[in-house]
This record gives sequence, C-alpha cells and structure tokens, in this order.
Amino acid sequence: MNRGSGKSSDETLIEMNRTAWSSGEENNGFHTSSDKESFQLENAAVDKQQQSKDAVYFRDGVRRIDFVLSYIDDKDGEKKQDRRKEFETNLQKAGLDLETEDKSESEDGKTYFLKIHVPWEVLATYADVLKIKVPFKANDIPAKKEVPMGWLFTPYRLPDHVMNPEPDYFTYTFDKSKIDFFLIEDKETLFPPSTRNRIVYYVLSRIPYSKDDKDKKGIKRLLNNGTYTSAFPLHDCRYWAKSRDSNCESERYSLYKHWARFSRFYKEQPLNLIRKYYGEKIGIYFAWLGFYTEMLSYAAVVGLLCFIYGVATFDNNVWSKEICNETIGGQIVMCPLCDKKCGYWKLSTTCSSSWQSYLFDNTATVFFAIFMGIWVTLFLEFWKRRQARLEYEWDLVDYEEEQQQLQLRPEYEIKCTSRRLNNVTQEMEPYLPLTSKCARSMLSGATVLFWISLIIASIIGVIAYRLAVFAAFASIMKDSPTNKLDVVGSLITPQFATSVTASCINFVIIMILNFLYERVAIKITDMEVPKTHVEYENKLTVKMFLFQFVNYYSSCFYVAFFKGKFVGYPGNYAYMFGEWSGLRNEECEPGGCLIELTTQLVIVMVGKQVWGNIQEALVPWLRNWWVSRSARNHPESLYSRWEQDHDLQTFSQLGLFYEYLEMVIQFGFITLFVASFPLAPLLALMNNILEVRVDAWKFTTQFRRPVAAKAHSIGAWEEILNMIAVFSVVTNAFIVSFTSDMIPRLVYLYAYSPGTELTMAGYINNSLSIFNISGIPVENRPEDGENPDWYDSTNITTCRYRDYRYPSGHEKQYSHTMQFWHILAAKLAFIIIMEHVVFVVKFFVAWLIPDVPSDVKARVKRERYLIQEYLHDYELEKLKIQLSQNAQSIDQCTCPTTGSTPMKVEMLSDCLS
Repeated sequence: MNRGSGKSSDETLIEMNRTAWSSGEENNGFHTSSDKESFQLENAAVDKQQQSKDAVYFRDGVRRIDFVLSYIDDKDGEKKQDRRKEFETNLQKAGLDLETEDKSESEDGKTYFLKIHVPWEVLATYADVLKIKVPFKANDIPAKKEVPMGWLFTPYRLPDHVMNPEPDYFTYTFDKSKIDFFLIEDKETLFPPSTRNRIVYYVLSRIPYSKDDKDKKGIKRLLNNGTYTSAFPLHDCRYWAKSRDSNCESERYSLYKHWARFSRFYKEQPLNLIRKYYGEKIGIYFAWLGFYTEMLSYAAVVGLLCFIYGVATFDNNVWSKEICNETIGGQIVMCPLCDKKCGYWKLSTTCSSSWQSYLFDNTATVFFAIFMGIWVTLFLEFWKRRQARLEYEWDLVDYEEEQQQLQLRPEYEIKCTSRRLNNVTQEMEPYLPLTSKCARSMLSGATVLFWISLIIASIIGVIAYRLAVFAAFASIMKDSPTNKLDVVGSLITPQFATSVTASCINFVIIMILNFLYERVAIKITDMEVPKTHVEYENKLTVKMFLFQFVNYYSSCFYVAFFKGKFVGYPGNYAYMFGEWSGLRNEECEPGGCLIELTTQLVIVMVGKQVWGNIQEALVPWLRNWWVSRSARNHPESLYSRWEQDHDLQTFSQLGLFYEYLEMVIQFGFITLFVASFPLAPLLALMNNILEVRVDAWKFTTQFRRPVAAKAHSIGAWEEILNMIAVFSVVTNAFIVSFTSDMIPRLVYLYAYSPGTELTMAGYINNSLSIFNISGIPVENRPEDGENPDWYDSTNITTCRYRDYRYPSGHEKQYSHTMQFWHILAAKLAFIIIMEHVVFVVKFFVAWLIPDVPSDVKARVKRERYLIQEYLHDYELEKLKIQLSQNAQSIDQCTCPTTGSTPMKVEMLSDCLS
C-alpha cells in the first residue's frame, strides 16, 4: 500500500478508494461493483409487496444488507438532519450503497432505517488495508487420525457440517493487485457477513459528518448525540426457523438448534461456526470458556473425592467426639467470647460445627491444595496449546497487535489535536503530549486508589458490625426458642448468625460498589484517552480487576488470615480500635475458622453466580419482551428483519469484557481459597455448564448481532490468570497452616500425644489453655443475668480459651508455651515445603508441555513454504505474460510519437480528508 508522507491514514484510504473507483461510473452516489451486479440490478424485477421483509437484501433482492442505521426524525432536529445528510453523502462518496426505509414502513410509524451495502470494490480495498486472509489453495495436509475408541464420544459430537462449515484452505493476506492469485469462486460470498460488517464499521467509524469541522466524525459520536438511535449488522434469519431465501446461510438457526439450547449442554461447541458468524473475538471467548469448563470437571471430581473421604472417615474424628462427649466437652467451661453480654459456655455447644468443619478440614485438604496448584498450571499450559491451534485454524498466526496499533480509536484522533511524524510510517499522526498523559494517569490512579480505599473502609465497617452484633446475638439467642429445635437448634449459634448476616451484608455492599465503580472505571479510562482499542481494553481490564479483586476477596482474606489471629487472652484482650471502642477482636470457634471461611466463600461465590445469571438471562429477556410486545405476533411479511433486530438488546463493546471478568473472579474463588472448600470446583462446573448455554442463548436470541472483531488470544486476562495461579499457591499454603487446624493436630499426634501409640485422644484438652476466672477484669466479665443457669461461681473457678499459654501460678504465667513455638515452626516449614514443591512441579510441567503442538508447527511451516512457492510462480507467470504482450506491441506498433501530454485527473478529497 502506497502512503503519502504527511497524510493521515484516513486520507490515504480515501485516496486509495477513489483511485480504485476512478475507472467506474457513479450513479447517484451508488457504485456498481461488477458487471454481474450491474446486470442483476438493471434486470431485477421484484414486487415489493410480495417480497418478505424478513430478508437480508435490498429491495432489488440482489445487494445484501451489511449494516443498518436507525433514526427518528425529530421536529426540532435540524442539526441532526444536517449531520445525517452530510454523513450519508460522505458514505456514498466512500462507495457504500444506501437504501432508506421510510417511517411509514416501520412498525412504530416513526423510525427510519438506513440499509447499507458494501460493493466488491470497497470490500476489496478495505480487505487489503485490514490484512484479511483469503484462501489460495486447498489444504493438502492429511487430517488427524481418529482417536482410539472415538465411537464412545459420538453422543457428544455435532454434525460435521455444523462443526466445520467451511472447507480447509491455506490462506494468505488479501492483495487487490493479485486478485487472480486467490481461489475466488464468487466475489459475493468470498467474505462472510462477519467480515463484511467489520469492514463497514471500520468505514463508519471514520466518516466525517460536518462540513465545517473535519474532526467531527464517526458513527459512535452520532449515536452519542442522538443523530442515529442504533447501528448494527443483521442476523441472517429468525433463530427458530430457517430463512425462506435459499441464498441465506441461516447460520443463526443452526447455532440455536445445535448450541444455544440447554438441552444441548452435553454437546461440544461449534466453535468454527461461532467464529464465522460472530468473529474471532467472541469465538475465542467461547473456546476459552468451554476449555475452562472441561478442565473444571477434573478438579470437581478430585474435590468431590476429598469430600467423600471426609464423610467416609467421619467416625475417626476423635477430637469432635471429645467435644460432643458430655464427660469431656460437656465439662469444659469456656471463657466469654465478648465483653459483658456474653456468658460462660460449654465446649459441647460447638459439637455440630466441629463435625461440619471436619468434612473440609481433614488430611485430604492438604492433598487437594497441592493438586489444585498443579491443576492450575496444567490448565494454563494446555490452554496455550489450544489457543495456538485456534490461531492456526482461524488464520491468526501472523496476526499481531501491532497491526491493530495502526487502527487508532476515533476518540483518540478527535481529542488529540497535536500531531507529529511517525518514524515507522513517515506519516503525521495525532498524539497526546507527555504532560497531559502524566496528569491524566495520575488522576486516574488516584481515583482507583480512592475507590479501593472505599472498599477497604466498607470491609472494616462489616468487621465492626460483626464485633458489635455478636454480643447482641449472644444475649438474645441464649434463651431463643430456636435452641429447642431438634434439627437446626444446635446449628443456630451466635457465631453462625453473625457470620451469615455479615456475609449477606457484605455481598450487598459488594454488588452496590461494583455497580457504581463500573461506571467510574469507564469514565476514567475514557479520560486517559487510550490510543487503540487494545490499549483501551487492557487499561480498563487492570482497573476493573484490581477493584473486583479487593471487592470480592477482601472479606474472605479477613476470615482466612486475620480473624482469631490477634485476640489476646482473658484479662488482656485486643480491640479493633482500642479498648475505648469496646469492639473486641473476634475469636475462632474451637473447631477453627475454616468452617466460617467456607460459609463466607459459598455465600459470596454462589450469590454472585446466581445474581449474574439473573442479570444475564432474565433482564434481557424481559426488556425484549416489553419492547416487542406489540410486534412479536406480526407475520414476517410485516415485521422486517431490521425491525426484529432493532427490538433486541444492544451488545456493547465491553459486553465480552464483563463475561471474562465474571469467569476470572470465579477462577479466583476456586483457586485462592479452594483448600477451605473442596466442593468449590464442582459448584463452578455446574454454574459454567449453565453459563455456556445461557451466554449462547443470549447471543443468539436476545442480542443484536455484534460487530465482528479479531483477537488472537484472551488478551490481558491471560496474565491475570497467571498471577492468580501463582498467588493461589501461597494463599492455600497459608490457609492449611494458619486457618486450618491440620498442623496443630499433626504436631500433637507426633510430638505430644500421651503413651507410646499415636493417638488424637486428649487433643482438645491439650489445645485449650486455662485462665483463673478471678483474674478477669470487671469490664470483661459477664453482666448479671447473662450467665447460663448451670454456671455456679463457687464451684467453677477457671475457664478455658483457645491458645497455648502457661496457666496462672506458673513462672511464665500466660506467656506462650514451647508447644506454641513448635506449632508455629511446623506451620512455617509446611508453607515453605508446600510452596517449593508446588512451584517446582509447576515450572517442570510448564517446561515439559510445549506451548504450540508439533502438528500445528508443521502446518504453519507448510503454509509459509507454499505461500513463497506460489507467489514466486505467480509473479514469474505474470512476468512472462507481460513480456509476451510487450513484444507483440513492439512488433505491431508503427505509430509516430506525439507531443501530447498525458491527461491529469484531479481527485477531490476535501469531504473525507
């Protein structure tokens, strides 16, 4: 592509287009693309009244509708009319065919629809500019051999015409000057509708709409200022029925039939058809989601086995038996859990929670934590291989982000008034001065920090609520009627009530802050004026994930690593804001904080998934039902294809971003805290099986067709997943060491158990320290009436608390015992050993598994070799023909030379420059 020095990319494109079209004729702004199309247009005799309006063609029945714009003609909207007139004139000058449906033809009687068709010449020009690949030779590499016992997977397979809608070709970047190099059977079907609508949107984003100010351009600004109400490509048919037109692909119907129904949840996804219909960016999202769901099945099975192990070894839980034993746990009097409002209580009251905790806090927990560290690595490494295969199959091998860097965001071109010379392209381009960029980045960073601080403040508020309300629950529930219930009476404790209510409040706060921050993040990212779409998405991704990370995980981090760790002991308790606040730090139950972490994790994770599915499925369905309630019963002859799509919901440019964010947050839950809840992968698997079909149903039935976009990977999310994978090893090691009671039990078993046999008998008594009740300060003692009836101050002189400290009267009274330091050393040793083992295995597995499969490497090399060979032969043949023609012309030409000068054609380029 020839570029003139000092010209913008848009000016160069328009010049190229006009040069390409200069040999053709203009007919009222409509450019004919070929003799075939001209003949069809002249001879088309389609009766408008008989033609179904549920079609994807102009009234002539020949030109395909590639894009649709809609608008309402306001009575006082003269400025909007002028913008539309100028914009549509420029579209025609750019070579696009336009056709307007009058408002009298629309269902509501007030909406105009502007239909756009891209002729061949325009398609060819922009296919060259956008480096779109087209076939030049059929793939001659033998297909992969059948998988052994492949018949077992037959029930999960889809028909071949659905899985592989297009033949397999070797492809090469389209070059308009080498049109006969490529395999082109029909120019009208060479580029699929997804590619055509991508080209149209590229043009629409760069066409000016003002005569006075050439910087005012792009369909996005026209949508924002209300000049147009919508802009979208068309679905090819109704989703529940094939199109009556035999020339229409009816791919939407195929997607709905084979993919977008929940009854197909066990079937594979037709990724090639998804890519063909929606583009590579959406295709790679569903490929990643499907692969993630498939890998979750292995983690879910192992997690379920660990849970079953906990159930199977339930009777071996000696320490829970001791807690529930009336002669052991029933005789141990525990110190009050809060000041004044909490009385003394018996250890046996925590019998139920102790048994529940054992289901997740057992030997299998350590194994599962290590397994998940390795699973994460396998997931990421095998995804790289899957992604590499898709890159080859979808012609993305040579696709680089640098190609997209040339495609500046229209907003960047508009807001950046300064220009400088690009050393690579030698063209003048807009840029943002360094001072402005720094100021914007600092303001953006300060805003993000402020919102993260707001989350932390809200979490501190929830913690304060937990501390304040626990005393109230303890006072209210000691005589509560629920205590007498047979099944749930023992489960409803002050700790349980506090944990559940705090988790629910925390979840509500999370959703509110999330709703507000989404809008703030978009605004501050817009303020930064990113240069390209890739840069915009990466900046927004980092902002959103940082916020969501703190928002969703902070409460789990508090329960896992802070609750019960800084309590003090009777007579010297630690307080959240100092002793004056009266908010005494929470203690863990004798069963440990792990069960509370499990409760927190389940409420936030499951609550988010349920709420997310309601938002994704129910809300769009209700909106569409309301919008189309008066038109949905119309026959297709009256309810046009563009009106049907106009009544659907818009899929925003950030729609896919939110889908990734939802799944990455879920990925964090099942990796960062999985040691506390081995069933988390199973819950995630069940959700994702539903998620795939809900997303498919939503895309196919509830949303307008998105503008196709290219992407060769999942982008910045891949780095975020890697970061979570590394961090998860550390968090799970700390959960097993400090949140679980696994290490203290092992230390007792091997170092402190009485007798010669290894036994856990006596562990509960060993793990509780003794405090003299007379030493409890007055401000910490229970008020009159708060103690239970069985408490007798004359006979009960000591209480127990969860710690390893010397009793009163000892020379090291209330200081930590040697067993405490042994346990701490064992915990730190476990963390170091587990981290090193998992990281060594992770790096070994990552080194062992190549990122690109060997057969894909061979295919890429074969394709590059064929491109060089075929191009060489093509150029050589072209040169022979040219030399032959030159020789003939020299022999035949006897005309004398004249002094006439060649005619100079001057092109007008003011309207689109």
